[in-house]
Amino acid sequence: MFNRQINAHPVNVITNALTIDVEDYFHVSAFTSHIKRSDWNSVECRIEKNIDTILEMLDLHQTKATFFTLGWVAERYPEMVRKIIQEGHELASHGYGHERVSDQTKLAFLSDVNLAKVVLENLSGSEVKGYRAPSFSIGSRSTWAFDCLAQAGYKYSSSVYPIHHDHYGMPDAPRFAYEACRGMMEIPVSTCRILNQNIPSAGGGYFRFFPYVFSKWLIHRVNKIESESCVFYFHPWEIDIDQPRIQGLSSKTRFRHYVNIQRMSERLNRLLGDFSWDRMDHVFSKRLKMNDKQN
Repeated sequence: MFNRQINAHPVNVITNALTIDVEDYFHVSAFTSHIKRSDWNSVECRIEKNIDTILEMLDLHQTKATFFTLGWVAERYPEMVRKIIQEGHELASHGYGHERVSDQTKLAFLSDVNLAKVVLENLSGSEVKGYRAPSFSIGSRSTWAFDCLAQAGYKYSSSVYPIHHDHYGMPDAPRFAYEACRGMMEIPVSTCRILNQNIPSAGGGYFRFFPYVFSKWLIHRVNKIESESCVFYFHPWEIDIDQPRIQGLSSKTRFRHYVNIQRMSERLNRLLGDFSWDRMDHVFSKRLKMNDKQN
């Protein structure tokens, strides 16, 4: 249907990490008071169609990515998970039940990440090294989660967003990859330092809200000024203009979820053409190997 894109990037260009949080619209934390967890099995699920669209887009741009996948989703759509692996992408964990880390006890969290890892590895036949917390919910009061992740056998996390936000964020955390605990590397979602503030430059709602040229400038600045790879993320529901509209949302929640969804696919195509992208485990392979040797 489309012509394959050939990305002619300079040889010395910095490669960024492209990541997708594999969850559906009804998993969104801001919807918990509107869609009960007990109703998840009965509401319309649109994840397969959206993942197919994303895989086609990535294929057109000859780009590989990391798919942080919910165990709950993987159990219900095993062929989708196998297709992600077959097409050369990295399968990583988004936990099992999309529970915020900050809402769980250590024991419950460990159980959740263990279960997710087992489910994903059994379906894919490959090791799951990476984890991303739902809603970037590892904060200053829940850094104990890194020890749990290391205990569960994960090698890296991408769960910290070093910004101020009303639902998440650890603004004082390092902005780039660091050892969170013995054997566990944290690779934060990217920000740009401007006027002594960390400005989100990593995707999601910010990517839909900001003009594309500003998002492009932020990523370019991290690459060129700081010589670092960006970690960019988005959700499958962000490209789905026909997803069911949830009634009774606050104006803030409604705006955050639906703003510029109709422009997301076009912006992603531009992004894939404007920068070099790859899987998390490839982009940060040297740092991950070094971390393994040191531990």
